[in-house]
Amino acid sequence: MKLSLKSQRLLIPYLFLLPGLIFFIIFQLYPLFQGIQMSFFNWSIMPTKPSTFIGLANYLRAFNDPIFGTAVQNTVSYTLVTVPAQMILAMAAAVLLNNIRRGKALFRAIYYLPVITSWLIVSFLMRYFFQTEGLVNYYLVDVFHLAPEPVAWLNQAATAFVAIDILGIWKGIGWSMVIYLAALQGIPKELVEAAAIDGANRWRSFFSITLPLMRPTIVFTLVMLLIGGFNVFLSVYFITGGGPMRQTEVMLSYSFHQAFDFLEFGYGAALATIIAIVLVVASYLQLRYLRNPQYE
Repeated sequence: MKLSLKSQRLLIPYLFLLPGLIFFIIFQLYPLFQGIQMSFFNWSIMPTKPSTFIGLANYLRAFNDPIFGTAVQNTVSYTLVTVPAQMILAMAAAVLLNNIRRGKALFRAIYYLPVITSWLIVSFLMRYFFQTEGLVNYYLVDVFHLAPEPVAWLNQAATAFVAIDILGIWKGIGWSMVIYLAALQGIPKELVEAAAIDGANRWRSFFSITLPLMRPTIVFTLVMLLIGGFNVFLSVYFITGGGPMRQTEVMLSYSFHQAFDFLEFGYGAALATIIAIVLVVASYLQLRYLRNPQYE
């Protein structure tokens, strides 16, 4: 059966979309719904032990789990520390790069290099730096004499997150910087020049013209960085492994350990589902209220 020219024009775009759609269904949607289904079961991977439906028991267990409560606090704390720091430092880097005349491509590559660096490599480097005999203690104790003895950074929950936070900030600046730089280059120069003629200095022009025009970009990066903050996993897994005494667990690392260390797949899936729900709600609220003109 020969299709008409109009039908061919309508069909061809969907044929190009079909491979990506199939990939998305198989590797994204199916695991998502499978994980949600698992969260309602005492899921067993052993063929001799069938999985049993337990309803909301895994979710009730999560809300009464003190270690998961600690993981939630650590995740929120990590997000509150790293997200504002990344946004501020990335904005400063973007403004500086936007104003320089030579070497812009070189500095852009230098700032973006941490983004494409392997989490495994930089996590082990950070772990080496903050070990008791590591580079940080060497400079603190032996070089600058700022501490009487080496600090056990990774053996205490309060100090272990110093290394994790620093790594998260350092690795995420370049991504936001590139987006901010693109937004800065899209601002009409006529507006800035008009403000300068009216007597506005650079700071006044930045806060009165640049930032308001970049608001959609800032909201976008805020949402994406929030999602990234709640999905922190690799740095915690490679630097501390959730220790000591499970005090540096984050939501994803605790979900991973429950599923693959203790084979509590149903409980791990419930924890992952809770993370997904929190992220969807938080992202919606940010997009709904921060981008609505009545809240400007």
